[in-house]
Amino acid sequence: MKIAVFGAGSIGVYIGASLYAAGADVVMIGRARMHRQIASQGVLLTDLDGRRQQLEAHDFPYDENPSALAAADLILVTVKSADSAAAAVAIAQYAKPEALIVSLQNGVGNANTLRGAMTGWQVLAGMVPFNVVQMAGSRFHRGSGGELMIEACARLEQWHAIFSEAGLPIQQCHDFAAIQWGKLLLNLNNAVNALSDLPLKSELSQRAYRRCLALLIEEALQVLRAAGIRPAKIAKVAPQFLPMLLRLPDSLFKRIAAAMLKIDPEARSSMWEDLRAGRRTEVDYLNGAIVCLAQSLGKGAPANRHIVALIHAAEGTGLQPLSGEALYLDLQSRALQSDTEP
Repeated sequence: MKIAVFGAGSIGVYIGASLYAAGADVVMIGRARMHRQIASQGVLLTDLDGRRQQLEAHDFPYDENPSALAAADLILVTVKSADSAAAAVAIAQYAKPEALIVSLQNGVGNANTLRGAMTGWQVLAGMVPFNVVQMAGSRFHRGSGGELMIEACARLEQWHAIFSEAGLPIQQCHDFAAIQWGKLLLNLNNAVNALSDLPLKSELSQRAYRRCLALLIEEALQVLRAAGIRPAKIAKVAPQFLPMLLRLPDSLFKRIAAAMLKIDPEARSSMWEDLRAGRRTEVDYLNGAIVCLAQSLGKGAPANRHIVALIHAAEGTGLQPLSGEALYLDLQSRALQSDTEP
């Protein structure tokens, strides 16, 4: 049974290479730049628990041509959200009809985008809870924990053993929309982390940055309530209590929310990595998803709207780090605007 990882960037390579190291029949499909890097340096897998596994370049299963999808029985989609529509067209062109498709992407609408262009295929929504940062020496470092969460489906059962062997256990979930919105609330920190230019642990250890995240989450929760959406509990704390927890003084937060700081000191958000590499970010599918939902209800989400604008500005001009205090004052002034933005 062959597994294809379509869109093998940082997350895709980490997942695909872990499966390959566990003995799975895998092919990773991605860009020429990544292919050249792996062909010359191989892949080094590391994580916060001490893993260090070198995979040599010789015969590493990486391909640039989507035609490599043709033999796959399971296709994991790890492209950026903006590329979902194009990915669906490519997969539909080459994948066999009985292949199972799993979207392991950020945001809430990617599985539906794939389904829209792939009638006849079974497409499942999925969620990757951990972050992966690409580092020097073709090193792919997982800096946080958690299990893959995928929409419940009997066809997944045959894959559980190899994913567990690869250190990627699968948790099947019902009511997956609630899971996605719960994860999106946590992903609102991606933009804060990128603008801080700090590792995640350092950023979340500072109350000023946590207050920024609390403001964004609180605004998002108001929008979700208006839409009748109840986000699932993804972290140790229920979504409605996250803003209060994040606003605690540093000493109390570190004591009460120690689990939230169980992050490798090297971990950073994928949005920071994208900005540093000069790539388009996924902010429109994270904070921007809250803005779009608010607009559909005739409401506003001014703080999330502003942080989207800040990230887009950084995409165009380069990252200029903001202190937690400066960012909070900026977002707070936006949040005081009317909730019916023009």
